[in-house]
Amino acid sequence: MKTTRGPNASSLSPTVPKFSRRSFLRSTALAAAPLILPSGLLSSAPNSKLCHACIGTGGMGVGDMNEFIRHPKVQIVALCDVDAQFLAAAAKKVPDARQYRDWRELLAKEGDKVDSLNVTVPDHMHFPIAYSAIRLRKHVYVQKPMCHDVAEVRALTKEATKRKVVTQLGTQMASGLGDMTTVQLLRQGAIGPIKHVYLTANRPGAVENYRLAGPRPAKGEEPPAHLMWDNWIGTAPMRPYVPGIYHPVKWRAWLDFGTGWSGDIGCHIFDAVWKGLCLKAPKSVYARVQESWKNSPERRADTWPQANHITWVFPGNELTYDKELVVEWFDGEFYPPREIMALYSVKDYPPESMMLIGTEGALLMELGRGPMLLPDAKFRNFQKPTVPRRNHYHHFVDACLGGEMTESHFAQTGPMTEAILLGTVAVQMPETELKWNSSSMRFTNNSDANKLLKRKYRAGWEV
Repeated sequence: MKTTRGPNASSLSPTVPKFSRRSFLRSTALAAAPLILPSGLLSSAPNSKLCHACIGTGGMGVGDMNEFIRHPKVQIVALCDVDAQFLAAAAKKVPDARQYRDWRELLAKEGDKVDSLNVTVPDHMHFPIAYSAIRLRKHVYVQKPMCHDVAEVRALTKEATKRKVVTQLGTQMASGLGDMTTVQLLRQGAIGPIKHVYLTANRPGAVENYRLAGPRPAKGEEPPAHLMWDNWIGTAPMRPYVPGIYHPVKWRAWLDFGTGWSGDIGCHIFDAVWKGLCLKAPKSVYARVQESWKNSPERRADTWPQANHITWVFPGNELTYDKELVVEWFDGEFYPPREIMALYSVKDYPPESMMLIGTEGALLMELGRGPMLLPDAKFRNFQKPTVPRRNHYHHFVDACLGGEMTESHFAQTGPMTEAILLGTVAVQMPETELKWNSSSMRFTNNSDANKLLKRKYRAGWEV
């Protein structure tokens, strides 16, 4: 598919100098500078090298860094991680890169040396890092979801558009043949106007990191010496360190740090549907959740449920059958109606998939695979469109160097992420229809839900 352009000092390691917020804010004066690469060439110069920084080098950060290393026109010049062990492992792969434990220090000291960066850290820190980088006119690749809160997504999208930087959301499969083919099939009306959409995320074992009974432990312990706990907590409320339940993996299960299973994987499964049907902001959202979580005030105060059924009502358009389109999300113990699959002689829903019902048939796509047009006998000889092969990361690099605009730029994926995160708001207010006004960025019928659109940052971490 072709798209258009459109601190607290006490926590710092003795080897890392204290870096004040005031010093960082002074550095944002660079934001007014022309968009010129450190090499002195304009960003559109095709033969220049892209000087890149990796913020977050553990977990998914390893894979992200490895993909950028593979591009022949990328030079990784800086690395940053609050965990010294992750940082040391990354430094072995790019020993010449300068190392940082505080992303604010990296931005201040590398302001004239870095063109782009990737943000691969827990969800609650996506916005402050990416927003600060964009204000410095840096191109950014941000892991999904774009931000933790709806208000953050709106602000980040607006700032990226204003600064005219290249952006890419970490929805790698959006550049895959399956997603891109699905988008084209939907736009050409292969199965007729769409009547209903089912999104499924029931991959076995995938929700293991969300299986926390809660509430959080009352007591913690001293963080290990290699981990800067204050910087890891960042904008979130200070919590005592407890091994194994936050860093490095299970943070996604906690309201403070993650966005639950729908926020985590939702951007992948929603992407082709959003683009293929040219969806806009939803009119309403409603959620059912795991009963044990719903009936536990302690768990609801701290963790996300391990099962969700979210329903959005979107305004229809020329690609839909009616004036409204219902999109349903199922995960955990919730599954779409079995009779839908039986109607098209398919035994089971693939564990991570989208199923679109049209007037002339159905489209089923398992995440990471190609789309199936159903019933098979009707579409057996259907000629599917040819789409280009792409590397999601390298496409971002090429766009930074003046190439075609990215597949998942924020002007496109920002509104989609907002819709997904509206689902996480509904999850926190189960069995309540929330009516949404996108232009005013408010629910028109529920003031309590509006309080969940934006967090209050911890003192000293305001952006």
